[in-house]
Amino acid sequence: MNVLRYAMAAVFICIFSFLTISAGEQNILFREDFNDLTNWEPLYFPKIEKHSSYDIQTDNTTSVLKTVSSNSASAMIYKKLFNVYEYPLIKWRWKVENVYTKGDAKTKEGDDYPLRIYIIFKYDPEKAGFFEKVKYKTAKLIYGQYPPHSSLNYIWSNKKYKESIITSSYTKKSKIIPLQSGTLKVAIWQTEEVDIVDDYQRAFGIKPPVEASIAVMNDSDNTGESSVSYLDYIEVYRKNGDNNLKPIPK
Repeated sequence: MNVLRYAMAAVFICIFSFLTISAGEQNILFREDFNDLTNWEPLYFPKIEKHSSYDIQTDNTTSVLKTVSSNSASAMIYKKLFNVYEYPLIKWRWKVENVYTKGDAKTKEGDDYPLRIYIIFKYDPEKAGFFEKVKYKTAKLIYGQYPPHSSLNYIWSNKKYKESIITSSYTKKSKIIPLQSGTLKVAIWQTEEVDIVDDYQRAFGIKPPVEASIAVMNDSDNTGESSVSYLDYIEVYRKNGDNNLKPIPK
């Protein structure tokens, strides 16, 4: 009886240790499972009147975000900002039903994707140079608020590119990073994990601003095509341990 008791105790200790280690591997700031859209708000663009749709699709066990675009463009943006140096890691699971035949990340005419995850970095006037301050102040007078400082676009493209990072044809302040491409994995869930601080430094050659937010977008206004895509969840987190925190630029 004592042998059985000790064996059972050893099993429970192993299970508890495994669960403790697994839970301690990462520190999650937030995880969006798309049970509803209370944490999100629409993001529309000037002169684009037809908007993409973003709706919760549920079955008996799970819920996902369904995005639909048909010669349209708009996005959803997370309402809260986060510190990218404290939480530099983002993970998500996505699926697309098709890609755009006329898509091309290198041209304005082809700058459409059935799904992209935007990381939008906040402009900080305290750290801007004189000419940048003038430009952003003018933009604020026109639009009522500062535009973003810069952005990373993680995309599902219709084809492969030799470059791992592409500068947007609209602005050098936006960098495009293809994670999936082509039709091989269409209709199959894919999980992505990125380090946005490291990617920003590779893309721009400098450290990113401290604060950012996340947007989700399905657009087809340039190609005039249509697509349906899905997002299962988005998670913003860091790995535990002080040595995993990124140094904030001064």
